[in-house]
Amino acid sequence: MGKPKILVVDDDKHMRGSVVEFLEYSERYEIFEAINGQNALEIIEREKFSAIVSDIKMPVMDGLQLLDNLVKQGCAIPFIVMTAFGDVKTAVDAMSVGAYYFIEKGSDSFTDRLEAILIRAVEKNDLVKENTRLTTENATLKSALKGKWQYIGKSSQIKEIQKTIETIASSKSTILVTGESGTGKEMIAKSIHAMSNRAGGPFVKVNCAALPESLIESELFGHEKGAFTGALKTRLGKFELANGGTLLLDEIGEMPLGVQSKLLRVLQEREVDKIGGDAPVSVDIRLIVTTNRDLQKEVQNGTFREDLYYRLNVFHFELPPLRERKDDLPDLITHFIGKYNEENGFDVSSVSAGASEALKKYDFPGNIRELENIIERAVVLTANGELSESSLRLGKAREIPVEIQKGLTAGKTVAQVEKELIYATLEHCNNNKTQAAEMMDISVRTLRNKLKEYGDISAEE
Repeated sequence: MGKPKILVVDDDKHMRGSVVEFLEYSERYEIFEAINGQNALEIIEREKFSAIVSDIKMPVMDGLQLLDNLVKQGCAIPFIVMTAFGDVKTAVDAMSVGAYYFIEKGSDSFTDRLEAILIRAVEKNDLVKENTRLTTENATLKSALKGKWQYIGKSSQIKEIQKTIETIASSKSTILVTGESGTGKEMIAKSIHAMSNRAGGPFVKVNCAALPESLIESELFGHEKGAFTGALKTRLGKFELANGGTLLLDEIGEMPLGVQSKLLRVLQEREVDKIGGDAPVSVDIRLIVTTNRDLQKEVQNGTFREDLYYRLNVFHFELPPLRERKDDLPDLITHFIGKYNEENGFDVSSVSAGASEALKKYDFPGNIRELENIIERAVVLTANGELSESSLRLGKAREIPVEIQKGLTAGKTVAQVEKELIYATLEHCNNNKTQAAEMMDISVRTLRNKLKEYGDISAEE
């Protein structure tokens, strides 16, 4: 992401130059200049700005006319007005039609006030954009799901899960969804949200395994500006962003113990403590957590809090692996063929008897996610007509290849063998830590911790 873009509008070349020079000196922004309101509108059509700093009295189109035009267009860019010394009425007029703030030219504190106002304006603009993004995503999700059950499957296991979810969807109860990787845990969470009375609110997802331990607390609970090194602006946490809707914590088993205790407090008190904040912030969210790990074993191993486990385990849905519900294969295959036909403009109409039989015999170690990849590849290779068995290109269950083990000879310490195995597996997986961790049957967090022990800077990636 580049620097925030600021537009400075003033017909007075000297004044405009002074403001631009001051802002450029901070090296915090990318600065654009306009000589009047009409010129500013032309530039705004080409660029996306985080804030506008504008004089009021200008030829062709003055600052108030510029502001009025932007308001009528629905533009939410913070608009900062520069007024002549003592011109309070003009400032009041500007604020009444939508200006974010005003500042008097020529005052001793002009530059200090401008800097402070701009920092807040840019933060506001970022929050508005984030809120708009989440609102759009959730409107799309709501439209796609239409408040109905969307998880594909008619097997007895899935029907039983669906029946229970339809009963509890509109409650506030926390839901734990477990199952192997690729079984569709996120789709269950999205269906619960869409069927609930929170469907009009945000649906926010956090992948606990993908966040470095040093960032997860800030990501979840937010922080105030200056709370720690690098906290250059206030940040809303995912709990606040999900207020009024649903928060999905994916791979909850990867959450550090210290953050687990804070999560427990949030669930009990329904409020979050921002890092560096003065007071707790109330939140109204429905929490859904997912994991492919056995949390009861994690509790026994001391890596997951027992009290948090019981707090999360109000309703528990264990998704069966695809190999245990082969009756759902025809519906899933039909769905994915239709999806990739539409995406690519293809016309694959059926599946050959040989391909159908091969799919029935395959165990799908990657579950629904693997099936989708197989069908996508087959549809692209086929384009039209019937999917053949050869187009499926079914592989074997994932295992650590023999070549990875070639350096694991007798006489080495366990630590040496472990380190070589980790790096060999990472190389085999093209440095995909999630895939490598799954192959070695360890958590992503454990893998990162090992890399930290080795002094590897990629541990935080």
